[in-house]
Amino acid sequence: MKNKSRNGKQISRRGILPILGSALLIPFLGFGRSTDDEITISNEKEEYQTLLKPDGTTVKVKISTLKKSKILEKNVSNKSLLSWLGRKL
Repeated sequence: MKNKSRNGKQISRRGILPILGSALLIPFLGFGRSTDDEITISNEKEEYQTLLKPDGTTVKVKISTLKKSKILEKNVSNKSLLSWLGRKL
């Protein structure tokens, strides 16, 4: 007696290979691209400036944000900067 497979034909390994191969080609055809990538590329063109935080670490800030910011104190002396950082001279 022959063993009958479940619900008709069974897919062989040889039948799976073309399906698997075509599935692996999808990224090369460009179906996976989205428009979000183009938007992030245009946002990366903005210029950044490196600033110093009170704990001594540096931060990159957009120049457009700096132009909108409020200046608390201009021409800070070296002593006041070091006291703001919490370091001794």
